[in-house]
Amino acid sequence: MDRKLALVTGASAGIGAGFARALAGRGYDLALTARRAARLDALAGEIRARHGVEALTVAADLADPEAPGGILDHLAARGRSVDVLINNAGYGLGGTYAETSWADQQAFVQVMVTAPCELAHRVAGGMRERRFGRIVNVASLAGLLPAAGGHTLYAASKAFLVRFSQSLHLELRPLGVHVTALCPGFTWTEFHDVNGTRERADASLPRWIWQDAGAVVEAGWRAAEANRPVCVPGAVNKAIAGFARAIPEDWALALMASQSGRLRKT
Repeated sequence: MDRKLALVTGASAGIGAGFARALAGRGYDLALTARRAARLDALAGEIRARHGVEALTVAADLADPEAPGGILDHLAARGRSVDVLINNAGYGLGGTYAETSWADQQAFVQVMVTAPCELAHRVAGGMRERRFGRIVNVASLAGLLPAAGGHTLYAASKAFLVRFSQSLHLELRPLGVHVTALCPGFTWTEFHDVNGTRERADASLPRWIWQDAGAVVEAGWRAAEANRPVCVPGAVNKAIAGFARAIPEDWALALMASQSGRLRKT
């Protein structure tokens, strides 16, 4: 195939679907994966009709440790290798750490940390050989801020993705492979509907703090093409991240403790 292939996880909605559309518009073939097969098929049909590129779908749950290998085996059986990896799949797990089951926490770590690392590891070798690749790990502004109570592993997993992306960026940048951690703030997607915080988020946050998923995607892709290791889209989010870096950590933790209840279920 002449066209390069982009694999997008969590592609059925939100930022993942936005990346799929944006990359198809740039001439990439797509491999779309998420749990909801019907949504993937609908998006793939839209992309084929609008952009004339190939759009493959692989319904998979990244909470299954076998899923990353299965996805890539499915593509290899069709003669395709991954040139662009968008590690976007993710969710929030409400409640406090001790009150939730370890099985739920373990599945969360598999989706948020282990699966993106495995996918990146499996595709990086081919990218190195071809001297071309793009890896975007969708982290979060939360990964750049002090910890908050509740959703205990969410910010921790996103902070991990930031540092992982920075290290991989340094390793691969001489080889034509760009690695970027995209750190959006509050973005209009289904994220808050899924974790049950939509009503609270709408009531407690001003409209100006929210970003459109399309704007986040465009900022993230520009950063990936420019080979910037971390991208914080939006002036407000950049200001928040800068403020968090500037103040003493104990002050920052106290501030987060005072604000956690606005969105976190405890």
